[in-house]
Amino acid sequence: MGVVKDLIKRWLDIRPAEDQHITIDADMTHQDSCFEYRLWYRGSASELEQFYKSLTTAFDDSIRARFWAAVPSKGNKLRKIHSGLPGLMVDMITSIIMSDLNGIKVTDPDALDDTWQEISKDNKFTDVLADAISDTLVEGDGAWKISFDKNISDYPIIEFYPASRVKFEKKRGRVEKIIFTTRYYVEEKHKAYFLEEHYGKHRIDYVLFDELGHEVALSNVPELRNLKPITWEDDFVMAIPMMFYKSAKFKGRGRSIFDRKTDCFDAYDEAISQWQDALRLGRVKTYIPETLIPRNPETGAPISPNAFDNQFIAIKGNASEDAEDKITVEAPAINYEGLLQTYINTLDMCLQGILSPSTLGIDVKKLDNAEAQREKEKVTLYTRNKIIDVLNDVLPDLVKNVLAVYAALYDMAVENTEAVVTFGEYANPSFEAQVETLGKAASSNLMSTETQVDELWGDTKDEDWKKAEVERIKIEKGITQSGEEPPPPGEFAV
Repeated sequence: MGVVKDLIKRWLDIRPAEDQHITIDADMTHQDSCFEYRLWYRGSASELEQFYKSLTTAFDDSIRARFWAAVPSKGNKLRKIHSGLPGLMVDMITSIIMSDLNGIKVTDPDALDDTWQEISKDNKFTDVLADAISDTLVEGDGAWKISFDKNISDYPIIEFYPASRVKFEKKRGRVEKIIFTTRYYVEEKHKAYFLEEHYGKHRIDYVLFDELGHEVALSNVPELRNLKPITWEDDFVMAIPMMFYKSAKFKGRGRSIFDRKTDCFDAYDEAISQWQDALRLGRVKTYIPETLIPRNPETGAPISPNAFDNQFIAIKGNASEDAEDKITVEAPAINYEGLLQTYINTLDMCLQGILSPSTLGIDVKKLDNAEAQREKEKVTLYTRNKIIDVLNDVLPDLVKNVLAVYAALYDMAVENTEAVVTFGEYANPSFEAQVETLGKAASSNLMSTETQVDELWGDTKDEDWKKAEVERIKIEKGITQSGEEPPPPGEFAV
């Protein structure tokens, strides 16, 4: 059989494929990508146009063909409108997460909960957390930094650095060191310096670089001259990384929600700009013969038209014998249906996999049914749950390490603390609908009393309250523990 196959192969003259040498140039570095995403979040049309026009000399036609990189023909003007959608998406997701945050509580030992609440209040932690979520969504990742400065506060200082100011050093896929970068400008020298703070396990080192990347002494920046390496023996870290999604482009880094979406944002802005341009060009035009043009009663000079109320175009009158001068009005046809469909399609592409249009208050399909609206919210719920899962892992570790730093600074015993982050519910059915559904399940003996109470109240009530509620319901129903006789009618079990 093998001989026959060789004969057929030889007869068909099939030659094995040769390896191809393919080289692909990456369009941007990680820092450039962070800068690009930050501009989309800032939402300035002028900044976006400057950025993409500056890229046209260095990159391929896919960049030059973008709407924000387009240059109109000489003598023409092109109005470019930015929708602000990217920034609105990030702010809405952050708002959803923060509004659902019930609180962070230290459960073991309970005595440290008051200390954490004081530290949280001193740092305005709620505001810092909201900024951290926004920065991570925009740039892909970042890191929490814990520091201490007696000149500012008696408590540890909690800061978040976005991806553009953070580098990670990993060993076998695990973060061993986090490097924070801060820019300092010295007026006397007219120079900028960059401080790198190397946060590792049991150690912090400081390195200063000039604008050319050369290492220089810390004394070049007056406020840094007293910095010295810090070491400690206790088992805690003073920096914690955070990312919601993993990047496919930059290994070991996080992925921005704007990644893979910038082309869609560009097309969306083009659709909006095209629509507005069509409306401007499609205004009603009035053609008036020169003999009928309104004139100044004092001078007799023709009155110039106003662009927004009595716009007209002058044409020469007809001098023939039977001619009659008439005012002609023309209203160009605008393809509203096509422009609307383009708007809806590009909007869908921008939001796919991240948010539902109804989350932003956009009802493109005109569905008013409450159940349909909740179904459309599912993609938002998936995004929310992904972020909350990460926060449930990161924030307890952050609280634990902040309290450990506080204890070490004041020569107290560093305890192994535990913290719990609680979030409320989002896009649930109405309370009445839940009661009706759970009532049917209870009457059919499909749910225990404990499950009913937990499903109905979720995270809005604590465990002690729910246990007391279960006991009250059981007493009212005359339900007793296994092995006990039910109480006589009209009496309660004790």
